[in-house]
Amino acid sequence: MAGHTGNHGGRRGHLWRRAPWIAAAFLLLLPLVAMLFTDEMDWDETDFIVFGAMLFGACGAWELAARMTANIAYRAAVAVALAAAFILVWMNLAVGIVGSEDNPANLIYAGVLAVALLGSLMARFRPGGMALTLAATALAQTLAGAIAVLAGWGSTGANWPRVIVVLTAFFAALWLLSAWLFRRAGRGEVTADAVR
Repeated sequence: MAGHTGNHGGRRGHLWRRAPWIAAAFLLLLPLVAMLFTDEMDWDETDFIVFGAMLFGACGAWELAARMTANIAYRAAVAVALAAAFILVWMNLAVGIVGSEDNPANLIYAGVLAVALLGSLMARFRPGGMALTLAATALAQTLAGAIAVLAGWGSTGANWPRVIVVLTAFFAALWLLSAWLFRRAGRGEVTADAVR
């Protein structure tokens, strides 16, 4: 499954492998810079540690996937899934999806991430199994949103239930896009070397 990079594409491949780490460092610096110019951004050490740990985890998972295969569709599927998971966790920690970030109903989204993680382990990260896992994750996301709306969780907000419906559709679309890319990765080995 692993690809080989020739000397002519090595620099470009190396740059693409570094890009997520550079972007992560930039994202970690943004709140610090914002705090210099506005009082509305008020992060403490814990915020930076949690955000940094999340960025490190996402970049580490991406690095592992990039080392495992040169299949572009597989790499893209991993990138989309990691982005969806990252945004889902960060959004829940920062402002919450169901009401505020303090609302315990937001814990329902931990189940969505559990479906993705457990399914990935059961599929052994193989493209076909990952496609099914991410489709199941999209279903779990949809069910979580439906349960939140039907139960009336977070109904005190001004934009309820529109926020939950829109965010549910957004995340389900990301999970389905990742599933489609994994399915495509399983059909053929389109590698980074083949594109060069």
